[in-house]
Amino acid sequence: MKKTIKDIDVSGKKVLVRVDFNVPLKEGVVKDDNRVKEAIPTIKYLIDKGAKVVLCSHLGKVDHKDPVKCEENKKKNDMKFVVETLENLLGKKVCYVDEVVGDKVDEAINSLNDGDVVLLQNTRYEKGESKNDSELAEKMAKNIDVFVMDAFGSAHRAHASTYGVPELLNKEGKETAIGFLMEKEITSLTKCVEASE
Repeated sequence: MKKTIKDIDVSGKKVLVRVDFNVPLKEGVVKDDNRVKEAIPTIKYLIDKGAKVVLCSHLGKVDHKDPVKCEENKKKNDMKFVVETLENLLGKKVCYVDEVVGDKVDEAINSLNDGDVVLLQNTRYEKGESKNDSELAEKMAKNIDVFVMDAFGSAHRAHASTYGVPELLNKEGKETAIGFLMEKEITSLTKCVEASE
């Protein structure tokens, strides 16, 4: 079994959590908050342990091949629509940055206090996300001390936010772990596999 967040001292560390906030939206309103709810135990644990929490996720699809569709997709699948739901479930303010990487993101991460949470823009706004672009992964990993994978539905994808970032951090000798949702899903899956043998 991979390391879980309980195996790591996250106090005062900048922790990037790959969550699954790919929720159904209708005219900018979250229609089912189940995926956000499932991420809350991991996020709350990190807050309670004094981590500086950075959340990233994809949301819907973004067609980078067609400029018109790309802009339409971006408007429809903006992560800003998830902020209110997340704040209500966490019971605290969340800083939102409408970019995935860049100066604004660096500034937001570096100004976090222990227990603060920042949510980044939809990872699919970046063309390199689904291609596991090494340059994008490098930018995403730039200010991060620990990576936590808690997006079970995206764990099979070799994207920059799911594969490139933890790979880079591991090379730098930094810690990576799984969150409570991933742990729960892996345990359930293991039970199913063992039961069928």
